[in-house]
Amino acid sequence: MRISVIIATKDRAALLAQALQSLERQIGAPSFEVVVVDNGSRDDTRAVVQAQRARDRFPLTYVFEAQPNRGKARNRGVAQATGYLVAFCDDDVVLPPGWLAAHEAAHTGPNLVVSGPILNVASPHDRPRPTLANYSRAFLCTCNGSLPRHGFDAVEGFDEGFDLYGWEDTELGVRLREHGLRSAFAWDAYLWHLRPPEEATLEVETRKAMERARMARRFLQKSPSLRARLATGAHPLNLLRAQMLLPDTLLALYGGLATHERTPAALRAFARTQFLDGMYTRELLRSLRQ
Repeated sequence: MRISVIIATKDRAALLAQALQSLERQIGAPSFEVVVVDNGSRDDTRAVVQAQRARDRFPLTYVFEAQPNRGKARNRGVAQATGYLVAFCDDDVVLPPGWLAAHEAAHTGPNLVVSGPILNVASPHDRPRPTLANYSRAFLCTCNGSLPRHGFDAVEGFDEGFDLYGWEDTELGVRLREHGLRSAFAWDAYLWHLRPPEEATLEVETRKAMERARMARRFLQKSPSLRARLATGAHPLNLLRAQMLLPDTLLALYGGLATHERTPAALRAFARTQFLDGMYTRELLRSLRQ
């Protein structure tokens, strides 16, 4: 087996079905299998996997991991994998027919971590092509990345102590880089990441921002480098901003503008960005003080 695709999922049966169907449509792909790790779902996730397996289009393994933990779920998936390469994608993606072939082609050496463009779209019917705006310098992103299994095993996979949202793939990337792996960006290995506006509510994104700030503390404890401090925002100027320039009244104003239906779209988007950034930065400061 050349590539094992690992998909961790929770309570997104319909989205998972779309992702699996797009794997059916791969063209020119090397031999591949898919491992779906059900991270404690209460919906029809198991039935979706069973239905896909019955179609017998590619080898498909189902793993159940009850504890909600992205790193632990992906570690469980890799443990079941048999491929030389492991590729990660999320459950809310649609994969172009050449996705696997592009990842395979980009592995021109034995120690590469390959990433591809992630194109956020509102509908599975939106199929734009990547542009320069979709370039990423991230060493590893589990929405769209692949690496040799031997590299993953050598650094012992994801740190399962990242039990909230955020930074677990970045921290794994740090250890992979220190182990001698190099990054490569493959423009042809793009995918469409579904981000319907009705799902990305301010409430949901605020929860993610707060969790990400708490996980930044663990990341910095493990990797207290200048690069990590800049990536997380844990540098003096930003922390001073959180302490002095982000009062409750300003964040309340941003939150109101971001949710009021009469706010012009451009101003609403600006206010939303400022509100989420402010909530993240203040929570980061609070976490670092603990």
